[in-house]
Amino acid sequence: MSVPTDRRRAAGAADPTITMGSAKAADPRGHWLLLAVGMVLIACALVLNGYVTNVVGETQTPPPAIDVSTPELEGVRRGGPVLNLTAGAAASARPPARSVALTFDDGPDPTWTPQVLDVLRRHGAKATFFTVGSKVARYPDLARRIVTEGHEIGNHTYAHADLTAVPGWRLRLELSLTQKALAGATGLHTTLVRPPYSSTPAAVTQPQWQSLRAVAAEGYLIALTDLDTKDWSQVTAGRIAKSALPAKGRGAIVMMHDSGGDRSRTVKGLDLALKELGSRGYRAVTVTGALGMPSAHQPAAGVERFTGWALNTAQRAAGTLTAALSWVLFAAGTLTLARLGLFAALAWMHARRTRRGRRRRGVARWEAPPPVTVIVPAYNEEAGIQATVLSLVRTSYTGELEVIVVDDGSTDATADLAAALGLPNVRVVRQPNGGKPAALNTGIAHARHELLVMVDGDTVFEPATIGHLVRQLADPAVGAVSGNTKVGNRRGMIGRWQHIEYVIGFNLDRRAFELLDCMATVPGAIGAFRRSALVALGGVSVDTLAEDTDLTMALCRSGWRVVYEEKALAWTEAPNSLGQLWKQRYRWCYGTLQAMWKHRRALIERGPFGRRCLGYLTLFQVVLPLLAPVVDLMALYNTAVGDPLPVVAVWAGFVVVQALTGWYALRLDGERASALWVLPLQQFVYRQLMYLVVIQSLATAILGVRLRWHTVRREGTFGGALPRQAAP
Repeated sequence: MSVPTDRRRAAGAADPTITMGSAKAADPRGHWLLLAVGMVLIACALVLNGYVTNVVGETQTPPPAIDVSTPELEGVRRGGPVLNLTAGAAASARPPARSVALTFDDGPDPTWTPQVLDVLRRHGAKATFFTVGSKVARYPDLARRIVTEGHEIGNHTYAHADLTAVPGWRLRLELSLTQKALAGATGLHTTLVRPPYSSTPAAVTQPQWQSLRAVAAEGYLIALTDLDTKDWSQVTAGRIAKSALPAKGRGAIVMMHDSGGDRSRTVKGLDLALKELGSRGYRAVTVTGALGMPSAHQPAAGVERFTGWALNTAQRAAGTLTAALSWVLFAAGTLTLARLGLFAALAWMHARRTRRGRRRRGVARWEAPPPVTVIVPAYNEEAGIQATVLSLVRTSYTGELEVIVVDDGSTDATADLAAALGLPNVRVVRQPNGGKPAALNTGIAHARHELLVMVDGDTVFEPATIGHLVRQLADPAVGAVSGNTKVGNRRGMIGRWQHIEYVIGFNLDRRAFELLDCMATVPGAIGAFRRSALVALGGVSVDTLAEDTDLTMALCRSGWRVVYEEKALAWTEAPNSLGQLWKQRYRWCYGTLQAMWKHRRALIERGPFGRRCLGYLTLFQVVLPLLAPVVDLMALYNTAVGDPLPVVAVWAGFVVVQALTGWYALRLDGERASALWVLPLQQFVYRQLMYLVVIQSLATAILGVRLRWHTVRREGTFGGALPRQAAP
C-alpha cells in the first residue's frame, strides 16, 4: 500500500493554514517596537498609579529635625491661620467674630463628600474643600459639584505628600499637578493651599516653615486652622461638634476631613455643629468669604483645561489598568498553580495504573512480536546519523525489524554514512529536499510493515524502547504512542534547563494528557503509529511546520487513542546555544499555532479532545505566555515601589511548588533530583526566551509570514555511544 500523492486534508479540516497574506521571506520585526512601546506605556501607567497612591517618590517621613526658633517663625506662631508670605514679610489674618470657615481635607470621596455637601446644603452653609489632586482626577463630578453649589476649592497637593519630606521639584510638581487636575475637572485654578499634615499656626515647626515659604514662592495663600477637630482620630460625633465651636464668639477656621477613612462621625458632628453655630448667630462661609477677600477661584486657560483633562483621563486609565493587571497577575498565578497540582495528580494516577500493568481500557497483548518498520527522516544529520541507526539495530526487540533512513536531499554525508554501516536490515532512500513531512511520507510508502516507529536523525533509542512502544499498539483502539524523550546533552546550563523542561513540561504532561484524552503531540523524536491510520489520513500533512502536532491532532479527531509510554526512552540532542534554541522553539511554536488553526473545528465536534486540547494550548501556551511580560513588569513594579518581601515571598512560593512538582516528575522518570538546582535560575533567562518566542510566533502568524524550516546545528552528542540512564 502506498501513500497517495495527492493527500487529502487530515480529519476533514478546511482552510488549514493560519497565515492570511501572501508568503514573505523575512520574519516580522515591527511588533518588537510595538511590544516595547506597549511595555513603556504600561510602565508609565504603573508609575503614575504608584505616584497617585503615594507609593512612588520621596514621601517617607524624615528623621526629626531640630526645631530652631526664629523671630519670624515666632511671629507666625502667634498670628492668624491664613498666611500671606508672597510679599517677603509674613502677614497673617483670622476670620472676624461670628464667622466660621469650615474646611474639609483629603477629598473628594465618593462616599463622604456627597454626605457632607448634603448637610451643608440643608443648613445653607458654605465651606472650603482642600482637595487632593489625584482624587479630583478620579472623581471630577464631585469637584464640579463642590464648585456648582458655591463652595470653595483649595490645593492639598496631588498625592497628599508631606511637603517637609520631599525635594523642591516634588513640592512644585505636587502643586502644579493639582492645579491641572482642577482645571481639567472644573475649569478653575485656586490660590489657596493647605499643606498635608499641617495644623494650627502654633504647631508650625522649622521644617514646615521652610516648606510654607517654598509654597508661598509659587504664589499661593496658605490656610492653616484655628480649630482642629481631630475627626481622623475616631472621636465621637459630639466631640467633633464641640471642637468645631469657637469660644466667646470669636471667628475661626475649622479643620475636618471628608475622606481618608470612615467619616460617618464627621458627617454627624458637622450637622450638630451647624445647628449650634446657627443658634449662636454664626455664619458659615468660605475661607476667602470670611476674610472679605476675592474668591480663590480663577478661570483656567483652554490649554490648561485640555492638559488637565488629559491628566485626569490618564490617571483614571492607569488606575483601571493597574487594577486589571493585578487581577491578571492573580489569575495567572492561580491557573499556573492549579495546572501544576492537577497535572501532578493525573501523573500520579497514570503512574499507578502503569505499575499495575493496566490501562484505562483494559489489557491487550500481542501473541507474537509483530514486525516493525522504523523510519528515520534525515537532513544534514551526519554528526549523529550513525549513532541513531546503531541504537535502532541494537534493539532487544525480538520481532522482525527494518530501518529506513530517508535522506531528504542532505548536502553533507548523511546518506553515505548511513549506507556505510552495511547493515542488512537498514535501507537508505534518497530524495530531493522536500521537508520532513515529505521524508516521512516517503518512508511510509517504502515501509513493508503495519507498525511504524518514527525517530529523528539526532536521537538514539534504548535497547528496549521499540518493544515498549509496540506493546501499546496491541490495543486496537490505539493509533499512536508517544515515547519518553530525554535530553542527552545536559551538561551546560541551557542543556540543564531543557532537561528540566522535558521532564516536567513534556513527559509529566503527557501522562495527564493520556488520561484526559487530549494528547496534543507525539514528538517527532520518538513515536509509534499504525500505517493504516496514517494512510487513511492521507499521510503526514505538509500544511504546518509542526507535523508531529498536526498528525497527532488528526489522529485524535479520527477517533484513535494516543497514549504515552514512559519506558520507551529516546535520547535527543537539544540545542546548546540560545540562538539555536530560539530557532527550534520558534518553529515549534509557529507550527503549533498552525496546527491549532487547522484543527479549530475540533472545538465544535463531538468528544472532549478539541475543547480540552485546543483550550489547554490556547490558555497555557498562548494566552499566559503573552501575559508573561506584564506579569514580570508588575513584579518589578511592586518590588521597586513597595515592600519587596511579599513579591519575593510569592516568587519563592512558586519556585517551591515548581520544585516539588519537578521532584515528583524526576522521580517518576528515574532522574536525579539534584537537577532542580537550576530551576530558580530558569525564571530569569529561559522563561523570558520562551514567552518571547510565543510573541514572535503569533506576530508571524497574524501578519501572514510563512516561516521557513529552521534547522538546528548538530554537534554529534552521542558519537555512536548510548547515554546512560540517570540513577533514581
